[in-house]
Amino acid sequence: MSDTQFLISGATIVLIDLLLAGDNALVIAMAVRDLPPSQRRIGSIAGAGLAVILRILLTVAAAAFLQVSFVKLAGGLLILWIAFKVLIDIDDPPDAAPSAGSLWKAVWYVVLADITMSLDNILAIAGAANGHTGLIVFGLALSIPFVVFSSGLLSKLMDRYPVAIYIGAAILVRVGVEMTLTDPFVERTLHPTTLARYLTEAAAIVVVIAASRWLCKRRGHAHAHR
Repeated sequence: MSDTQFLISGATIVLIDLLLAGDNALVIAMAVRDLPPSQRRIGSIAGAGLAVILRILLTVAAAAFLQVSFVKLAGGLLILWIAFKVLIDIDDPPDAAPSAGSLWKAVWYVVLADITMSLDNILAIAGAANGHTGLIVFGLALSIPFVVFSSGLLSKLMDRYPVAIYIGAAILVRVGVEMTLTDPFVERTLHPTTLARYLTEAAAIVVVIAASRWLCKRRGHAHAHR
């Protein structure tokens, strides 16, 4: 690879990281929202760092890994769970009596969700790097500050404007449903069309938000009668 090609590939990878950091930053912000502000950055950095290490290990096998049945299905369901959990906890203060294991639970949520969401990103970076291992590592490592910085901003935005939580949850539900419906097993079994996917995403957003609000009201009534 010539110096010019190296520089072009490096610039391309930076652009890919910037363009693809949004969804990953959002899922991290949602996953660590239940933590006290002092622990959010730790959870974000630890989760994103572990995820990048796994991404580097998976880069060579990324194309094959994407075709393994149930991988994207499991990742999509995890993202749906994160969106639902944040919505049912929306009335709780973010730093209200966190459990001892909540930090590491959030870290593992971040790792698992980030890895399954980033398989396509891995392929994009690997393709832009033209097989250059140093550029691949550079691209994946560079995603950490982008994602952590973006997730920190999103967390603060959600604290200040609760409606942002609903918007974020809706985006995560869409991402989770899309991942679930594009899993090889689901595609072979159901053969979902593009229209069916859009309708399922819209229906899932309505169901998740409505179910979470219903559950919150039940919890509120239960606490009121104690």
